[in-house]
Amino acid sequence: MTDLAGQYFDAAVSLLQRARDEEGGNVERAAEALAEVVADGRRVFAFGAGHSSLPAQDVVYRAGGLVPMNLLAVPGVTGVDVMPAPLSSALERVSGLATATLDASPAVSGDLLFVISLSGRNMMPVELAAHARERGLTVIGLTSLAYPEAVSSRHPSGTYLKDHCDIVLDTKIAVGDGELAVEGAPTTFGPVSTLVASALIQAVVAVAVGKLTDRGVTPPLFRSGNVDGGTEWNARILAEQADRVFYTF
Repeated sequence: MTDLAGQYFDAAVSLLQRARDEEGGNVERAAEALAEVVADGRRVFAFGAGHSSLPAQDVVYRAGGLVPMNLLAVPGVTGVDVMPAPLSSALERVSGLATATLDASPAVSGDLLFVISLSGRNMMPVELAAHARERGLTVIGLTSLAYPEAVSSRHPSGTYLKDHCDIVLDTKIAVGDGELAVEGAPTTFGPVSTLVASALIQAVVAVAVGKLTDRGVTPPLFRSGNVDGGTEWNARILAEQADRVFYTF
């Protein structure tokens, strides 16, 4: 293993340890909110733009995941799925797109929305979080609190994602999202934001599952489709949870 590979793993482990040690209380609060929504028969949505969509997608329709987790997919910004790719960055700064998407979705008051944005500065996550709270959704934000201290907001209000959330999980990622630097490279590299954000949201799900069992509620969980009986299990539980799942036909 090269020294840079070792440095990258060390940086990732260090940030994961910080998230574990410093965000435990917020993970607990977020998990309590998630468990409450699931136990009450409500729905859960997750949103992220660009690469921030990867942690959101990571909790939707996957083995060991909660069934009523839905991806709130805003056209053109969910991952790098548009050509030309820089258009997705431009769309994240367009006013009205996020709110129109939420209004057209099945989300209603009492549901829960995860909003994931590394910087938390762009129009879309700020507008989405603010609009969701106005509509009565609980909003959990995953963002780096280092950014508001270093960069300006792109929302006319001057606010950031963190200002429109009921609960904030700080990813601890440094501005620039690069943990490595070498002479000759024009900028930092080795991003770990996806790893940390995914770990945080999966930790929330894990704690919520434990809270549901503590209440005597059987958590609606997917099984792996690659184990015997998994496909049949998933088909049955999708049918049982059909009113809370919006990515099937």
